[in-house]
Parts: sequence; C-alpha cells; structure tokens
Amino acid sequence: MITVTALYAALLALLFLLLSRNVIVIRRRQRIAIGDEGDPGLLRRIRAQGNFAEYVPLALILMAFAEIQGLQPLVVHGLGLALLVGRALHALGLSRSPEDYRFRIAGMTLTFVVLVVSALANLTLFFAQALA
Repeated sequence: MITVTALYAALLALLFLLLSRNVIVIRRRQRIAIGDEGDPGLLRRIRAQGNFAEYVPLALILMAFAEIQGLQPLVVHGLGLALLVGRALHALGLSRSPEDYRFRIAGMTLTFVVLVVSALANLTLFFAQALA
C-alpha cells in the first residue's frame, strides 16, 4: 500500500487548489479570461501554479513507486515533507513582487533533491531486488 505518498498527494492537492485560486482571483479582478494580458502579477501566479503542475506529478510517481518497492516509511515521509515545503517556498518566492529569490531557490532545491533521491531509491531498490 502507498499510504504515505497518498498523504502527501492529498496535501499537495490542497496547495495546488490554493495556487489555482490565486490565479482565478486575479483573472476575475482584472477580467482576463485567457493568458495574462501583460499583467505581471497574474503572470507570476500562473507560473507558480504551472511550475507546481510540472514538477509535482513526477515526484509523487517516483515516491509512490519507491514506497511500493519497500522504501522505509520514514524516508518517504521525509521526501513528502521536503516536496511539500519546497513547493510552498517556491510558490511564495515566485508569487511575490519583488520576487524573493531565496524562497524560490530553496523551493527548487528541495524539489530537485526529492526527484534525485526518489529516482536513486527506485534504481537501488530495483537492482537490489533483481540481484537477490
């Protein structure tokens, strides 16, 4: 069962809904149906939401596969927490004007660490089982 990854998928879904809400609020306020029409605040919110949508699914898939293969629940929790914090920091940094690069960089670093560790865990678990 993949209960740990499911927990973080649910929490990340709530964060995604918050990011989506941030886009919708500006779209309604500025009456912008498509694109950003040059509104820098809307563009920042669109990119925070889009960047989330680009990275989170792959990270969750890798986490779920590693959990299924037997990665220790504590490690999966660490990956999930790092991904959740990383995505929140990235969105916070990117959504602000002026942008706070420290949050954005910290968020992307955590996200990349989750991707790398999850990928390596999957490879390690695969080869350990294949050679057993």
